[in-house]
Amino acid sequence: MSSLEWDMCAAEATTSLLQVEENFSACLARMDALIFKPLLQSEPSDQKGKENFKLFLLLNDQFQALWNLTEENYRIVKQKCSTSESFCIQDIYIVWKGDLFLSLYIQYFVTFANYVVVHGFEHATKSKSEAWKHHKTVLKQFLTDFTTETSMSLALYTVLHKPVRDHVEQYILLLNKLNEVLQEGSEKDIVTSAVKEYVKLKSFISQVLDEACFTKTLWKSLGYKFTDMLCVPERRLLEDSKNLPISASTNRSDRILLFDDVLVLIQGNSFQSFDLKLVWVDETCREKSAPGPYGLRIITPEETFVLSAKDPQMKAVWQWKLNQAIRQALNGKRDFPLWGKTGEGTEPSSCRFFTYVFRLESKFKNASYEGEWHWGKPHGKGTLKWRDGRNHVGDFKEGLEHGFGICLVPRRSEDRYDCYKCHWYEGKMRGYGICEYGNDMVYKGYFKDDVRQGFGILENFSAEHPFKYTGQWENDKKNGYGVWEDKDRGERYIGTWLDDHRHGQGIVVTQSGVCYQRTFHADKMVGSGILLLEDDSVYEGNFTQDLTFVGKGKLSFANGFILEGTFTNKSGQGLQTQGILNTSNEQLDERITKAQLGLKEFPVEKRWKGIYDQFLEFIHSGCKEEMEESFTGFHIQTSKELRKSQEYLFCQRGTEDVSWKTEDILEELVQHHELGSLQSYLEKALKSSLHPLGKLLKALTIAFQATYSGIGANRHLLTMAQEEVKYYAKKIWEFYQGLLHLALEQKGQLPAKCVDGEVSDQKAYSVVLPLILPCFYPELFMLYMLYHEREDDLYCQGIVDLSLFPDIKLLEFLDVQKHLWPLKDLTLTTNQRRSLIKDKCFLSATECLQKLITTVDPREKLLILQKTYEEIESTVSRVVEKDYKLPMDDLLPLLMYVVSRAKIQHLGAEIHLIRDLMDPTNQGGLYDFLLTALESCYEHIQRMRLHQRENCHVTRTS
Repeated sequence: MSSLEWDMCAAEATTSLLQVEENFSACLARMDALIFKPLLQSEPSDQKGKENFKLFLLLNDQFQALWNLTEENYRIVKQKCSTSESFCIQDIYIVWKGDLFLSLYIQYFVTFANYVVVHGFEHATKSKSEAWKHHKTVLKQFLTDFTTETSMSLALYTVLHKPVRDHVEQYILLLNKLNEVLQEGSEKDIVTSAVKEYVKLKSFISQVLDEACFTKTLWKSLGYKFTDMLCVPERRLLEDSKNLPISASTNRSDRILLFDDVLVLIQGNSFQSFDLKLVWVDETCREKSAPGPYGLRIITPEETFVLSAKDPQMKAVWQWKLNQAIRQALNGKRDFPLWGKTGEGTEPSSCRFFTYVFRLESKFKNASYEGEWHWGKPHGKGTLKWRDGRNHVGDFKEGLEHGFGICLVPRRSEDRYDCYKCHWYEGKMRGYGICEYGNDMVYKGYFKDDVRQGFGILENFSAEHPFKYTGQWENDKKNGYGVWEDKDRGERYIGTWLDDHRHGQGIVVTQSGVCYQRTFHADKMVGSGILLLEDDSVYEGNFTQDLTFVGKGKLSFANGFILEGTFTNKSGQGLQTQGILNTSNEQLDERITKAQLGLKEFPVEKRWKGIYDQFLEFIHSGCKEEMEESFTGFHIQTSKELRKSQEYLFCQRGTEDVSWKTEDILEELVQHHELGSLQSYLEKALKSSLHPLGKLLKALTIAFQATYSGIGANRHLLTMAQEEVKYYAKKIWEFYQGLLHLALEQKGQLPAKCVDGEVSDQKAYSVVLPLILPCFYPELFMLYMLYHEREDDLYCQGIVDLSLFPDIKLLEFLDVQKHLWPLKDLTLTTNQRRSLIKDKCFLSATECLQKLITTVDPREKLLILQKTYEEIESTVSRVVEKDYKLPMDDLLPLLMYVVSRAKIQHLGAEIHLIRDLMDPTNQGGLYDFLLTALESCYEHIQRMRLHQRENCHVTRTS
């Protein structure tokens, strides 16, 4: 189309539009003068009339906005026609500003329909005001120009919508005429799109008016009781079971009404209403109890019922209308137009977000739930709040708390809350959680069925009676193996419990160093026991809570004397005894003074069973990721860490994070078969607080520290601690094997045949133990130091004595063969005699041995010992100027020299730790030989000092 042809078409369309707008504007002016202004001057006094009057005011506002737009359009078109010879699509205002026109027309008719629904025109025409009476005659003449209706209210209804509706028709005719002469191109596409929108507006107006009349008729047919409670200006009736028959199951209703916001079931003089935002329609219903075979299951938060139709057509219509009404309610707005063709429109989402107050009898009664829903039940993230102050924020599944959640429970007697940060399973607490009670106590551990169950830590931070319990729980009570620390009394109980009482075998360690083992019954000591005093005396027999000897007993003194008899403690007379004192044994019996407690009473495999059980359950579940935090959460010790952990599990991970997702862990496990690769993987896994093995190690570390740190650092617990660490390594290896077995199964690979227990233990000691030892080393080495304290003191005194010797004198004293002396290393300075030089010989070997205390790994300690041996041999080879393999007779004196110069404190503790925890495969080999040699040096230095002390004693007595 040429520019000239377009200008002619546009000019013709603009001229027609100008005429249409002029006529419509005049009509609107008359409507304003003869209808709106008179009715606005007659405000009613009754309550119903006032409510309707407010609606009429809103209608007037929409009318004025429509009129103003029409006037503006008229002015723009008129100005364009008088000043311009060329036209463009922007000059046709109803096209270019089509959205604005559509919006105002929609708002007008929606407000108009609201007024119709509440019988607004009927109430308005009954007005008794003088202003209304004055205009009534003139108004009737005006109304007859538009309608033949004799009823004033019907005439008003017609005249306030028909001219506006007809005006939309004129827009459509005008645009269609313009569209017919346009050729294909951007202008035609714009006009075609505008025509479609105005046609939709035409349908929308028709549907809005039909719905309003349909709803108005309903309110007339219902009694005042229902109308007063259900009639809302914005509410529209979409379907009525009287028009399209359908019935509810179990004869629960006489009539079913579908509105645009609620579904109403009426029975007799009562009714039930269901918010459509929380209504789900399930078409798969085939209940035998349904009156007909064509049923729809209606699901709401607290009730489920069936709507049954007589034939599939009726069912399909109801289903479609219900779903479209629900979808529009969820969107918060009606469709445009209101109803498309049958089958159009998407299904409403089954997942929703809404707030609802539970009313019926259930665990949620009177609780307000705000959050995500799925098929009528809380599902996803949400918040529950009760009137009594309880609230729960967290994850829900199929209507129950499931997953991580935080629950606040007010305490009745105080203005405080118990705060549970825990995992829930099917509505009950289960798995790991942290509970901060309102009485200053904190529990960190496992729950099951809403009670403390499994391994857990309870700590009281109040000033009155601070304590800490670490151990097993059953049915919310302390049951099984556990450790109790009484911070007021300065003592720790290690033993078994029953129903919150110390019951069975137990060990008590005090801050002063006293340690005893007794049998307890309901918190009271019964039977005889063993009491280990701080001066190395040992009492076997009965004694009281304040450690007073009572009844028959045997007291072994540190000097070897033994007192056996009956002990009494009368008031004011002190401790008395009748018995026999045996002084024949003057040597200290280490079996008594270094007695190890708890080995038979607490088998290592029965300690901390609660920790292992949780991990086993996690593996048996198939390592489901949603269960990971629930069963292995002891890497989390604060509320802040708990939140971060949840964010890591359920939110997007950062790209910089190492992925420890369960599927990635299982995928990576099968890739590490070689020993070096496996050790590297396990080291990384055990150091990570996100890997299941790392979490398990953290829990075991907490249990170990609770037992053996601080007050628990007592030499009589060394063997318990040592075998516990070894058992940890064994269990971690077992769990690694369990994870690997599961990973291979999931990949469809056959797991390797189970190795025997001896091979498994060897792997645990050689692969796992060195990796986990740093976590337990501080407490464990302290126990070794305390156990070997006397020997180490004697050894240190010997080292002090030997350190006084110059190098040559010391080599001579230790009977080192002279041809092995590295005299060339004795570099002299001015006025210095060779015989007085110290700390120069075998310096490289000495410095190497000093590194023994720089590592906690027995493997590395043995390597240092081997390197020391090689340095000694290298120095000797240099001296004799040939390769020289040291025989044992030469090695011991030289090694003793190096040991005396290295001055390693607590060497006895070091040697025995290496001996106890080294890889069993090293026994009988070079490492074992070198360790034996070092041990011989250590013992020889002790004997030297002991011999020197005895000589001094003999000299004094003579």
